[in-house]
Amino acid sequence: MVPRHDTALLICGALAKEVIALRERHGWAVDIWAIPAKLHMTPSRIAPAVRSRFEELRAEYERVLIVYGDCGTAGALDSLLEELGIERISGPHCYEMYAEEQGWDNLMTEEPGTFFLTDYLTRQFDALVMKGLGLDRYPFLRDDYFRNYKRVVYLAQAPTDDLRERAQAAAKALDLPLEVRETGYGDLETRIGDWLQKATP
Repeated sequence: MVPRHDTALLICGALAKEVIALRERHGWAVDIWAIPAKLHMTPSRIAPAVRSRFEELRAEYERVLIVYGDCGTAGALDSLLEELGIERISGPHCYEMYAEEQGWDNLMTEEPGTFFLTDYLTRQFDALVMKGLGLDRYPFLRDDYFRNYKRVVYLAQAPTDDLRERAQAAAKALDLPLEVRETGYGDLETRIGDWLQKATP
C-alpha cells in the first residue's frame, strides 16, 4: 500500500462508482478503498470487514472516513466505529443519502411499500435480487417476498438509456410499477464534502 494522500475514504463497494465520480468532480485529495458490496447479503460480516481494513489503513493515513450507512448491521457498525474512535458519514443507508433526508421521509410517507433501486442496484439487480433471493430458480417466491410492495422507485444518480431499461425490466420482474426520481448524488456528495472541509488542517 502506497498512499498518495493523507486522507482515505473507506467505502461501501456499492458506492464506489459514485464516490470516484465525486472525487473527480471536486478534485478531492483522497485515496479510496472499498469493502465488497456483496457483504450486504450477509450484513453481520460488514463490521468485521471494516475493522480489518481500517487496521490496515490507520498506519498509513492521518485521517480515515467511513463512507457507509448502517447497511443492515443493526448498529454493529456504529458500535465498532465508536470503539475505534472514527466517524462515518450520517445516514442509515444509501437510499436516504441519495434522496436526501427530507426527500426520503416524503417517499416513505407517500408509500411505505416501496422497493428502491439505485444505479448500482439497477446494474446488479439480476445478481443480487433475482439470483441472490433464488427467484431465478423459484420464481413463485416473488409473491411471498414482495407481497407488501406497491411500487419500485429508481433513485437515479447518473441515468443512461441502458440503466432506465434495466430499471424497467427490474420493475417488470417484480410485477410493480416503476417511478424514476433523478436525485443525482444527493447528500452523499454534501456529507463527504462537509467532512473533508472540516478535516482539512
